[in-house]
Amino acid sequence: MAGRATLWLGGVALLGVVVALLARSFIDTPWLAGVVAALVLVPLVAWSGSRLTGRWSRMVRALDDGVMSLKDRDFSMSVTRASDDELGALVENYNGLGERLRTERQSLYQRELMLDTVIQATPLAMVLTNDGDAVLYSNSAARTLFSEGRRLEGARFSQYLERAPAPLREAIQRGGDTLFTFDAGEPQVYHVSQRHFLLNAVPHRLLLLKQLTREINSQEVATWKKVIRVIAHELNNSLAPISSLAHSGQILVTAPDPDQLARVFSTIEDRARHLASFIEGYAQFAKLPQPRLAPVSWEVLLERLRVVVAFRLVGPVPHRSASFDTAQVEQALINLLKNARESGAEPDAIELSVEPAARW
Repeated sequence: MAGRATLWLGGVALLGVVVALLARSFIDTPWLAGVVAALVLVPLVAWSGSRLTGRWSRMVRALDDGVMSLKDRDFSMSVTRASDDELGALVENYNGLGERLRTERQSLYQRELMLDTVIQATPLAMVLTNDGDAVLYSNSAARTLFSEGRRLEGARFSQYLERAPAPLREAIQRGGDTLFTFDAGEPQVYHVSQRHFLLNAVPHRLLLLKQLTREINSQEVATWKKVIRVIAHELNNSLAPISSLAHSGQILVTAPDPDQLARVFSTIEDRARHLASFIEGYAQFAKLPQPRLAPVSWEVLLERLRVVVAFRLVGPVPHRSASFDTAQVEQALINLLKNARESGAEPDAIELSVEPAARW
């Protein structure tokens, strides 16, 4: 562009000199020759100047229209390149910018569409409100929960809370994260989470509600299965020795041994008492009862264990008594010894030793 403008100005200057010399050669009066040269030169210069700058002006106007389109978020307009100079390079850059903006907007639209599809399909209820409590966005789960599937956008969220169940309304009004349950034909457990943030320097609130009924029910079923297994194990480990001792008692009746018979009945009574205490503890608290600590002699405890299940004592027995719940510790030892026996070990191979802790 600079070279063409220089050539044009040089040509105009040279043409002016030629016209002035021609006019001076035919007209003797200098001023009159100048007027004639100007009359010839001015229209010629104007015509050639318009021819030179007309194409530039058209391209500048086209670029101006294109920039206005970009400002209005219309990226579809492009400008035809008509020259190889600096203005042509500017047109090429403009077209490249428009193409990139079109590609990025299409990609952004596709991502927004995918994100909206995921949000609408999720069972997590989502509601976005501004500082005026107006609903800006809600997904399908939120519309189902608060307005029977109708749109929430544009209305105040408080008006939907007024019609919501009391536990749901109170959980949201308290703020923060919490669990709550309300009856919708059957008990429904929800977790509510609220987050406050700034968007374009304006406070917003994001409300998330997740239904946990199925997960909690699954956990409850798994927990009850574990409880049932524990109870069945305890019942089996208590009833089996009771049955064995009852059989031994029947044998002793035919050949009475008062001391041996007394130990058999005493052990049966202890096992039955422990079993009743165990079942009662689960019925009241759904967990093991609190231990009742009391001084216990190791010799007495081991002798009672030997009546229930056979084992071989290894090492000396501490003479100092210990303090624990006799029934619970005895049941734990019976379970261990019976498990060892049921695993296939011979009675002589089942060993039990009692060692004092260091702090004793």
